[in-house]
Amino acid sequence: MVEEGLKGLTLLDWTVVAAYGVGMLLLGAYYARRQHSTEDFFVGGRSLNSTAIGISLLATLLSTISYMATPGEMIANGPITGLVVVAAPITFGIVGYILLPRIMRHRVTSAYEFLEYQLGLGPRLLAASMFLVLRLSWMAVMIHVASVAVVGVLGLTEEQQKWAVPVSILICGVVAVVYTAMGGLRAVVTSDVIQFFLLFGGALLTIYLVTKELDGYGWWPTEWHSHWHQQPVFSFDPTVRVTMVGTILGGSLWWICTAGSDQTAIQRFMATGSVRAARRSFLVNLIADVVVTILLVLVGLALLGFYSSQPAVSGDITDLVQEGDKLFPRFIATQMPSGIAGLVVAAMFAAVMSSLDSGLNSTASVIIVDFIRRLGKQASNAAEDLRLSRYLTLGMGLIIVLLAMLVQKVPGNLLEVSQKTLGLCVAPLFGIFFLAFFVRFANAYGAMFSGWYGCTAAFLIAFWPAVTGGPELSFQWIIPGSLLVSIVTGMSISLLPTNRGMLLLAALPIGACNVWIIWNLVCRGLGVG
Repeated sequence: MVEEGLKGLTLLDWTVVAAYGVGMLLLGAYYARRQHSTEDFFVGGRSLNSTAIGISLLATLLSTISYMATPGEMIANGPITGLVVVAAPITFGIVGYILLPRIMRHRVTSAYEFLEYQLGLGPRLLAASMFLVLRLSWMAVMIHVASVAVVGVLGLTEEQQKWAVPVSILICGVVAVVYTAMGGLRAVVTSDVIQFFLLFGGALLTIYLVTKELDGYGWWPTEWHSHWHQQPVFSFDPTVRVTMVGTILGGSLWWICTAGSDQTAIQRFMATGSVRAARRSFLVNLIADVVVTILLVLVGLALLGFYSSQPAVSGDITDLVQEGDKLFPRFIATQMPSGIAGLVVAAMFAAVMSSLDSGLNSTASVIIVDFIRRLGKQASNAAEDLRLSRYLTLGMGLIIVLLAMLVQKVPGNLLEVSQKTLGLCVAPLFGIFFLAFFVRFANAYGAMFSGWYGCTAAFLIAFWPAVTGGPELSFQWIIPGSLLVSIVTGMSISLLPTNRGMLLLAALPIGACNVWIIWNLVCRGLGVG
């Protein structure tokens, strides 16, 4: 093992990181020559390999936040959230055999085209807008937090980190934006597969090095650590942070909602060309997700055992509950040999870029298909559409990089940050699709109110203390609670007469609630009341 102090990266490490970035740009240039239309750019000509699609979907949704959040959660709060792997069979049955046949029934580029067929233009535009808010805000938070984590392995002082974080954001953002704009979905999927194996290798290496240093598997816990939270099977108390049932239910619903309404996922299903191929790609995705989750749980337990048995190497980290997220970057910076550390840092950059490239490709497709082409002028030829797609990808990338420079961290550890950002729209968005898929009497008004009520419910659960000053509610209630509100509201309002009086009656409660939320946030921000 190397020295205990933060050493930063060597020239060899930087060479490895730089080689990876250059390789991604060359990949984009290679696929750029094979793009002839927006169908090639956005859905890969609907002929991509289902195994590659499955791995790509996981790599897309496994950002650097997730890569470090799972070990950090294991270290700080205990292993119960690892039970999310139990949700995989439930998720596959629902998505593979109930949702995918309905999704693949229409050959669409944007997932939200389907909503217009079933519910009308209004729900389509609302859902597309919700997706854009979801992915743009998530990408901005993701790249900012990930860059902070990456900079954490460089051994810089606090003053140096102030300029290093924006530089990291800029470099990572520019590389991902350029190769995505050049190569389209084919470049994204290929790079995602490469990035997945880099991430997988970095986690395996960490477990190996800890096991070698401790001369065996002494890091495996034989008792419940004193600082771990109590995590019951289930609790009706919404302030209980994590439960076993909440973990399994939340994991199932998150994948169901994402696979059933998120353009990032549906775009990949469409790229396979058939229900059977899409189902196979989702199965590959779930298997890979289970393996990676188990691996990251083991990384967290290994790091906890390592730093618990050798407190001298933990440096300024004294509170494992508050600073558990920092141990993985610290281990990379202090305990990995030169060259290998560069590979793992490349993997961390890879996780950022795998989320950013897919998000850019998906958001660009939604803007073009659901807004520019649906509401505006059609392209005169395929080359014009392809050129617009590339320019739009570059423009969106610039916006995300600028937002990432300004974004503030959401309170909580990395697991809670990701839940609170993704959870605000993911369930209400699926609520609209649920109405379109399964509720024959659903109408446009019910779908519109479904999204409004659901997003408000998600915000209240996620930021209850900021709104009311009350206790923190468990992040595990965000998706189940907002999904229930969204579906019940959509079905109820669809049964109402569609006259102005009834619609005004439906709008009054949620409108008043939104005014109350804004009033409380303003008063608390000003220190009033």
